[in-house]
Amino acid sequence: MKALDLSEGPVAPTLFRFAIPFLLSNILQSLYGAVDLFVVGRFCSAESVAAVSTGTQVTQIVTSLITGLTLGSTIIIGGFMGEKDYGKVRRTIGTTLSVFTAAAIVITILLLALNPALLRLLKTPEESFSLTLEYVTICAWGTLFICLYNAISAILRGYGDSTRPMVFIAIACALNIALDFLFTGYLGMGVAGVALATVISQAASMAISIIYLKKKKFIFDFRLPSFRPDPSIVRKLGSVGLPISFQELAVRISFLYLTMMMNAAGLYGAAVVGVGAKYDVFAMLSATSMANALAAITAQNHGRGKPERARASLWIALSFALGVSFLFWLWAQLSPETMIGVFTSDPSVIQAGIPYFHTASYDYMMTALVFTLNGYLNGRQKTVWTMVSCTFGALCLRIPMVFIFSRCFGPDLGHLGMIAPAVSGIMALYTLIYVVAEGRKHR
Repeated sequence: MKALDLSEGPVAPTLFRFAIPFLLSNILQSLYGAVDLFVVGRFCSAESVAAVSTGTQVTQIVTSLITGLTLGSTIIIGGFMGEKDYGKVRRTIGTTLSVFTAAAIVITILLLALNPALLRLLKTPEESFSLTLEYVTICAWGTLFICLYNAISAILRGYGDSTRPMVFIAIACALNIALDFLFTGYLGMGVAGVALATVISQAASMAISIIYLKKKKFIFDFRLPSFRPDPSIVRKLGSVGLPISFQELAVRISFLYLTMMMNAAGLYGAAVVGVGAKYDVFAMLSATSMANALAAITAQNHGRGKPERARASLWIALSFALGVSFLFWLWAQLSPETMIGVFTSDPSVIQAGIPYFHTASYDYMMTALVFTLNGYLNGRQKTVWTMVSCTFGALCLRIPMVFIFSRCFGPDLGHLGMIAPAVSGIMALYTLIYVVAEGRKHR
């Protein structure tokens, strides 16, 4: 298997050649949750919509933890690829896979034990509590598949291959959509059907990726002795990946607190925040894709001693991410009811969501700035900075603002929607100042 050398060739074409499969992969992966909500909204009750909405917030905690750690693997492998140290690349792959297998077992046990208490903490509406618990419990059993699929994808991206992860997720997404309609639309299994479809499709994606790489004689042979973790790489993976994972966890906790306050608005508030979360993902796909691509590109170019290519890639990626996010913001301003109507036909949910979408949609562009800048910094292994920055924004800005706004305005969706863009705007400002200052220092 031949990897793409991210330190050679014209900057913009290299960036987009690597980033576009990232974008397509993220679009496909986002369809998992979106199709779940779409199918439930078409075939089930408002209680089921609220259950999947709240349940998704819980499962995203796990996804955030995993993607933070796997991005650390992408960065480390990218650096070793830039140095052309293929022995360390192989040891990093074996260490990553063994660490994530162990982590998956621990996370599964914790989720099964803590899910009921977590749902109570989130003030999950009583009408949808049992359905939400059913959804998150089934999803918890798929943690191993989520961990290993994301680990393999991160390894390939650090190696310089963003295309094959896209193919693997496309297969899984197609299977997930088919099973959603089979289990929930045809067999009437409700939220259990969409949760089971997700777990099965993730397992299939993981299995297909391993079988394919073994047949193609990938740089890693997948033999049992090769999975032995290297203590020095475990430490490096922790030093780079844990700060990213911790910052993702802090952000997710702050959004869970926002979800808790939105749930206080009742069943329709819970449904609105779930629909809004789906659009948050889609509107920010360009930013998350560019951020993850930038992390790998920056790591390889700094490993090769070409920091100027990394900086040039940053500004190109930033322009693209802002442009796409602006289109989603415009849709939310002009016709929020059509956005909400994609996922539910309930007029009460649509009406409740209009003021929320009007205000919350400003976050699309603010987050595009934050994500892209942080992707560049992560690639330079400035993960402690991004951890402090995101943790401060989540715990010291977002949570206090949610508390204050909820006390001043109650569970008003329009006012609560203002919080995310305000916080992201502050974070974007101080992160941009830091990136510019760092750039001047190294000229």
